[in-house]
Amino acid sequence: MPLSEHEQRMLEQMERALYAEDPKFATALEGSGLRTYTRRRVYQAVAGFLVGIALLMSGMVAQLIWISVVGFLVMLGCAVLAVTGWRKAPKPGEHPASSGGGRHHPRQRRTVMNRIEQRWQRRRDEQGQ
Repeated sequence: MPLSEHEQRMLEQMERALYAEDPKFATALEGSGLRTYTRRRVYQAVAGFLVGIALLMSGMVAQLIWISVVGFLVMLGCAVLAVTGWRKAPKPGEHPASSGGGRHHPRQRRTVMNRIEQRWQRRRDEQGQ
């Protein structure tokens, strides 16, 4: 259940107060639980990927296609988990994404689109002359 606007403002005020009072402690706490969770998830996915390779190879040696297919699917699933976990992991010193699931701010999206449109227009102008 997402927080209400009032609750989000209160949480932001508490975070700012914590940073103002003890920035070293606040930096040590920020995102450490999420970083640990995502790191563990990536390690588990890598281990699962290795198990998938073992299944794939043993299925090929035993000439049982279904074991090889299961091994490949395990490898594929673990690779997806590792990549998504790695991308979602906050960097040290980075604030974890607030509500919105890590999406970009609309203003940032507009400026990116404006830059792309300007580049496109510049290329069209250069080709036309």
